[in-house]
Amino acid sequence: MTQPAFPVYKAAMRRIEIVAAPEDAGQRLDAFLAAKAGEISRTRAKALIEEGAVTVDGQPESSPRAAIKPGSVYAVALPAPVAALPQAEDISLDILFEDAHLLIINKPAGMAVHPAPGSEDGTLVNALLYHCKGQLSGIGGVERPGIVHRLDKLTSGVMVAAKSEAAHTGLAALFERHDIERIYLAVTRGAPRPLSGTVDAAIARSQTDRKKMSVHRNPESPSARRAVTHYRAGETFGVRDKHTRMPAAALIECRLETGRTHQIRVHMAHIGAPILGDPVYGRQMGLTALGSGDRHAAALAGVKALSRQALHAAVLGFVHPVTGEDLHFEVPVPDDMAGLIAALKRLPKD
Repeated sequence: MTQPAFPVYKAAMRRIEIVAAPEDAGQRLDAFLAAKAGEISRTRAKALIEEGAVTVDGQPESSPRAAIKPGSVYAVALPAPVAALPQAEDISLDILFEDAHLLIINKPAGMAVHPAPGSEDGTLVNALLYHCKGQLSGIGGVERPGIVHRLDKLTSGVMVAAKSEAAHTGLAALFERHDIERIYLAVTRGAPRPLSGTVDAAIARSQTDRKKMSVHRNPESPSARRAVTHYRAGETFGVRDKHTRMPAAALIECRLETGRTHQIRVHMAHIGAPILGDPVYGRQMGLTALGSGDRHAAALAGVKALSRQALHAAVLGFVHPVTGEDLHFEVPVPDDMAGLIAALKRLPKD
């Protein structure tokens, strides 16, 4: 018996069949499947085609570039997702919303999103794998939650994870179009000038320290990615310079138009108002920038007690990629940042 030229899936989780219409003629197969199936990305469709999971009129098709033929039946055998490499861990989560497709979580500071060297366990992914056991339909064929945006380990606040591939694909499209409301609260050393504005400065990997990001002098460089942060000082604290009346610190609201790695931290440092407690981008100004003496003791104690950067993802809003429901979540700053703000309010303004 002749063996098939392609591997054939024997046990698929489910099968999708699509009949090509006249207007579909000439489209690439991977683009056609992504558009018609609705729940798989083009990248995933390409992988399934190359793995032999797609047939045309019952015959395997291995080329993602194959042109669509009107009237033909295109079938996709979606395999059961394989187990994810990270281990599920029973970790308590502050869940704000959950349905069959999405999870909205209030992530605490100190929890990494993904396992990485130095944070192999205890991450949000480990916790989600446990919480969502048996509920994940497979993101890219792997039984894992879909993470389309991240918060730094030492940043707290609201974030979303996908439980289904349809939600993952839809969320990725929303972020790609910048059709997501994201508001962060940051406490900075000093205050930006002007007190409200927009930072439109491309970000790239630092040339001197590969663990850091930096504003790139040449925004046209292939390594630079445009980054836009809209900011507004909601409140200022104390006086750093009696002559200029520059504030010693400020509570800043940042609205993200783009979402680059360390974007707010890099942009705030770039305009001279680094985030308090930031061990990477905030070292250029010491605690003495807030003042000294008995009148500043409480504020200095509040800063010293902070064990991370004073950055919190306060608001997340978007249209549910599957149900079309308008979703909006707002979480207050956690106790450590609230304590810092209360301490800074005691700074003298003269």
